Amino acid sequence: MTNSAVIAGEPLLRRIRAWMDERFPFANALLFFILYLVTATVVRASQGEWFFNWSDIVACLITWSLFLTIRIFDEHKDYELDVKNHPQRVLQSGRITLMHLKGLGIIAVIAQLLWSLFLGTDALIVWAVMFVYLCLMGAEFFCGAWLEKRLLLYALSHMAIMPLIVLWLAAMAQPQLPVMQLLNSAPLMAMMSLAFISGFCFEITRKTRGPEEERDTVDSYSRILGVQGAANLVIVLVCAMVVNQLVLLWLLDVAVLAVYAVLLILVLALALKAIIQFKKAPHESGRENNEKAVALTMLLGYLVVIIAAALHIHLLGASA
Repeated sequence: MTNSAVIAGEPLLRRIRAWMDERFPFANALLFFILYLVTATVVRASQGEWFFNWSDIVACLITWSLFLTIRIFDEHKDYELDVKNHPQRVLQSGRITLMHLKGLGIIAVIAQLLWSLFLGTDALIVWAVMFVYLCLMGAEFFCGAWLEKRLLLYALSHMAIMPLIVLWLAAMAQPQLPVMQLLNSAPLMAMMSLAFISGFCFEITRKTRGPEEERDTVDSYSRILGVQGAANLVIVLVCAMVVNQLVLLWLLDVAVLAVYAVLLILVLALALKAIIQFKKAPHESGRENNEKAVALTMLLGYLVVIIAAALHIHLLGASA
């Protein structure tokens, strides 16, 4: 039986699931759920509120659908390059096609549009602005060849969507608040900054590789900055991420800030240890350890914000 016959006999849902396992694992949904929940926590706590409701379940799923859309945009944008570098992947091997992903992306976008429309004009406007920026990213801002030669600028231009995403998540969490009121919230601005720094830090980390991983056809920050330079940039960014986490907690005026600071600094120390070890002996396993350490620092920071804000609002309510 030919390979095409085998593919034709395989159920489409199974093939799409295989692509998701490879390129957009369901385990990653936890990160997207937490991103929404921490944003909701920040915007509500800054209003002196603390609650979750049924709409947050829908909002978590809609948030997941947005990052699925971003992944699908990237699959279209990078398809030809990935055919050369990763012919074994589900998409590149022909088990699914770009049309299959386009259909999946259309469903996700319609879900985002309808939910934003349901929540009101402000949420819809923020979503529209964010989606236009996403489309510009997909088109490489109409200067892809120029931008791809400037990897740091490329990353900055793509990470710039993160503040817009956080603003949209805030609009989903508090749809009754006008956009301008959301933008006047110092904690929310700190959250937008945190999302940008965290995304940029993780992007640099995952593309800072050991010599055995480098390929002439695949760009990396370790190729353009050198292993030491790229690793030093990761160190600066992970430190900036923890500082931003602490500033956010301070702006929320949480109790026992020193306790949370100690916890975050301890996790930062573990991340720095992994990165410094990679600098001394750069290799694939070290890069994977860096990714885990940075992801842990980011996730713990988000969870600390949720817990600290919840306890703070609870204590305020108990003392009232």
